[in-house]
Amino acid sequence: MSHNHAHDHAPNGDLRIAFLLNLSFTLLEIVGGLLINSVAILSDALHDFGDSLSLALAWYLQRVSEQGSDGRYSYGYRRFSLLAALINAIVLVGGSLFILTEAVPRLLDPESFNAPGMIAFAVVGVAINGFAAYRLRGSKTANVQVVSWHLLEDVLGWVAVLIVGIVSLFVDLPILDPILSILITLYVLVNVLNRLRQSVRLFLQAVPENIDLPAIEQSLRDIEGVRSIHHTHIWSLDGERHVFTAHLVVDDAATSDAVIRIRQAGQRVVENLNLEHVTIAVEYEREACEMRQQHPEQHG
Repeated sequence: MSHNHAHDHAPNGDLRIAFLLNLSFTLLEIVGGLLINSVAILSDALHDFGDSLSLALAWYLQRVSEQGSDGRYSYGYRRFSLLAALINAIVLVGGSLFILTEAVPRLLDPESFNAPGMIAFAVVGVAINGFAAYRLRGSKTANVQVVSWHLLEDVLGWVAVLIVGIVSLFVDLPILDPILSILITLYVLVNVLNRLRQSVRLFLQAVPENIDLPAIEQSLRDIEGVRSIHHTHIWSLDGERHVFTAHLVVDDAATSDAVIRIRQAGQRVVENLNLEHVTIAVEYEREACEMRQQHPEQHG
């Protein structure tokens, strides 16, 4: 039986920066909203405070997910990161629906606002959330990807506010605010629902979408000396690192050197799949394997 372990460092620092920036800007929005008497900014402060709580949860569970295996969690704590992604995706869907319920009625009754004040806050909002989103770019971890959508929603929202504010300096067109809010929210909602679907699949231990399991099984069967295979499984710990197991059956006459060669060949088949754990068991045909008899459809 062969085991392989690979480790990387989750972006704890970037999540911490995103949380602190978001929380600081939320406090700034509360003060500014009160000073310029803007209900819109105060409402966004409430939304950003919810984002701050989500970022705090993502940061905390990401830290937990970096712990190694122990007597309670034999695969380590990586799936806590996936739990954070699932929770935050649900929160983001709920927040998007809330924004829609607020924006749609304003199509019929647009509200005017303090354009210069809104422009100032929009510039700061785009800069802060844009910087935080930039720090998190490129990560394949489900948790960080959902957080990135949180931040992208904020960036696009403040871009919309900036556009509306600049236009309002020249033309009184308050309906532009709810229109842009609805379009941006729908765009974010569609993408977050897709991310939520992927997170649920990973949580249910489905085969990762970028993995072709039948092709892997065929490659294992093609190894010289392999008579059949069974119990091939692959699932993801956090959307980025995966776990793989397989049982390879060899002829009773296979030598120990042949078994070692076959196991090493099996490892090479899956070596580029970003695997956290690899278990390849090699069995002789004469061995009684009850699991193999219970799942004859996995023999090849």
